[in-house]
Amino acid sequence: MARSPDPSPTAAGAPTAAMIVIGDELLSGRTRDANTPHLAQALEKVGIRLREVRIVPDEEDAIVEAVRALAARHDHVFTSGGIGPTHDDITADAVARAFGRPVGIHPEAHARLVTFYEARGIGMNAARLRMARIPEGARLIDNPVSAAPGFSVENVHVMAGVPSIFREMLAGLLPRLAGGVPLLVRAFLLRRPEGEIAALLGEIAAAHPDVAIGSYPSFRADGHETRIVLRSADPVAIEAARAALTAAFPDLVTDENGTGGDGAGDA
Repeated sequence: MARSPDPSPTAAGAPTAAMIVIGDELLSGRTRDANTPHLAQALEKVGIRLREVRIVPDEEDAIVEAVRALAARHDHVFTSGGIGPTHDDITADAVARAFGRPVGIHPEAHARLVTFYEARGIGMNAARLRMARIPEGARLIDNPVSAAPGFSVENVHVMAGVPSIFREMLAGLLPRLAGGVPLLVRAFLLRRPEGEIAALLGEIAAAHPDVAIGSYPSFRADGHETRIVLRSADPVAIEAARAALTAAFPDLVTDENGTGGDGAGDA
């Protein structure tokens, strides 16, 4: 499937990705998505740029539409959720439909599940057998936690929603994906409101087009704080931007605790 060019100057030529987070409980606010932040950080390390994220309900039409749309625009699409044993676990059927493939019991997936449950004195039943239903031609993604595998169909990689399982699946999947040049990330803190530094920061950003420069304000009991994050695949460019920031803001300090921030507005 063709995709549109990546518009980011820090990601020219790099593979791009999208994430589809599946589940009614996420849209209701009862569950928080922990998988997208983990995915974004893991992809940065292998040179794949996460460009879009969608949260969709447990509805087949919604999943099919999201898979088709995002698979056409990106090199990789990752999904989380909807591959368990219950009636609302419909991701395998939706992805199969998105690519016009039949879905059925995968012999290797079935064997893995039987081995896992027999070792624990548990028998297979119809619900557990659902987790062996895989679209035709898919490649399995190992699940060292609970055996039920994920799978890859073309450029779509389907994984569990449980964060501990998602992380293990992703760790096994990433080495087989083509990546690019990893992004370098540098984070700094200024004890100033964002509005005070915005003009000068904009000038620095314009002078360093190969570096993505973000600012993230927050509010503390003792005053304002702004985190500045630099991202680039070019070590020379990111060092030049860092030097420009240091010269412009002598009170700039390295942020040892993270590479991003949240908060909004300036007072």
